[in-house]
Amino acid sequence: MIATVPSTIEVTQPSVAARRIQILSATTVQLDTGYSRTLPERSVWSRVGRVPQGDVYRPIGTIFTIEGRQVHEAYLVIRDKTLVGFYLPGEQNYSPLSTAVPLNLGESE
Repeated sequence: MIATVPSTIEVTQPSVAARRIQILSATTVQLDTGYSRTLPERSVWSRVGRVPQGDVYRPIGTIFTIEGRQVHEAYLVIRDKTLVGFYLPGEQNYSPLSTAVPLNLGESE
């Protein structure tokens, strides 16, 4: 099972341009469930809001999922260019990573 805690996202105001980031090099993330996921090189993510643990980014043009007993749609939660966990929009929960993963990020247009 994926460990989660309830979390409410503070949504970015629609009038504010969403910040976009790009993953500059493919990064494999080892989940506590034993599964792993790869953040694809050159994938673009748009900031949709914030949770107490960091900024929340959803993928552009695709759906990103993480896997435990079930498959969950997931957004990245990033603090200081480090992936600290995932926001699960379907459940409105935060799923922390036991080991944060540094990301090679760039700004995207």
